Amino acid sequence: MSVITASARDSGVVTWRNLMNVRRQPDLLLGATIQPIMFVLLFAFVFGGSIGDNPDAYREFLMGGIFAQTVAFNSAYTTLGMAADLEKGVIDRFRSLPMSRGAVLLGRTTADLAVSALGLLVMSICGLLVGWRIRGSFLDAVLAYAILLLFSFAMSWVGAFVGMASGNVQVAQSAGFIWMFPLTFVSSAFVSANSLPGPLKVFANWNPVTVVADAVRDLFGNPRPGVLRATSDSWPAQHSILWSVVSCLAILAIFAPIAVAKYRKVASK
Repeated sequence: MSVITASARDSGVVTWRNLMNVRRQPDLLLGATIQPIMFVLLFAFVFGGSIGDNPDAYREFLMGGIFAQTVAFNSAYTTLGMAADLEKGVIDRFRSLPMSRGAVLLGRTTADLAVSALGLLVMSICGLLVGWRIRGSFLDAVLAYAILLLFSFAMSWVGAFVGMASGNVQVAQSAGFIWMFPLTFVSSAFVSANSLPGPLKVFANWNPVTVVADAVRDLFGNPRPGVLRATSDSWPAQHSILWSVVSCLAILAIFAPIAVAKYRKVASK
């Protein structure tokens, strides 16, 4: 059996193991399903009337940001999962088995990708109920969901590294979320990046959350209401689809190797 085939088999077993944990503890899905619904309702009906001149159009604008924010936040569950396995000694048990070292991480991130896919389904239904519509073509919509899942997968590798660096669940609960708040809120997830001052505007323009949100809005054909109509003239804004894919691949290229290296280090202790 080739190394690639063996790694794929091992990753599949770990993925199934993590999905079975979700099945036995369905409350683990609450954050991936209830939280985005709360954000949709909060921003659509509480804040939506004061942003822009068309609340209905703002709800369509909002959904791209909610999609991007939610798949980014789901990396926190990878963080908590890895920290819990490390604290309980599960990582040590995996290390004692004749299996690929990368399979543990790939199995974890793939299982969390499935949870993100479920979250996207729930959010899409919720969005349709509040007035969001897919106005682009079928292929554009498929590409938009593919970009969101790629972003989710990339962010899961960041979460895996943070989880192993945290060492225990208590630290991971804070570390898994604290770095994501500036990443998601200093972006165009909820308002135009043009409304931000100097340095924050530059950060927001190149922020992966911004370009993913803008890319899916373009692909879904969602309008920009009122004061949000202006589009930044920055390179990422003008090439949001390309830059969103490049950003995801760059995150994977950086964090997948260092996560595997961190796994080998913590598993050897």
